[in-house]
Amino acid sequence: QVQLVESGGGSVQPGGSLRLSCAASEGTFSSYSMGWFRQAPGKEREFVAGINYIGTTRTANSVKGRFTISRDNAKITVYLQMNSLKPEDTAVYYCAADKSRTLLPAQGEGEYDYWGQGTQVTVSS
Repeated sequence: QVQLVESGGGSVQPGGSLRLSCAASEGTFSSYSMGWFRQAPGKEREFVAGINYIGTTRTANSVKGRFTISRDNAKITVYLQMNSLKPEDTAVYYCAADKSRTLLPAQGEGEYDYWGQGTQVTVSS
């Protein structure tokens, strides 16, 4: 059972930046695809970005050019760098791990096997 712990959330003004981190509990992390999802109040959880075991990334159109996902296998951590934040980016952000080796990170939350507890990101002036 892989445990995922997110950190780095908080409150920021529009146009600001945050970096989320997701630390995994075990080294097999390096073979997993990792994803970030978010859920805004009253909305369904949605895919934000993913990175597979060889570093191929995939980003939702709504955040493309502003958010960047990366991973450090030595630190068993995945990151989400969020720039030019907008009020509509306000949500709880979740980290997830997919055990399967895929050419592209999956976008469907059903493809992911393990989930973190989430971290709140609030963008407001």
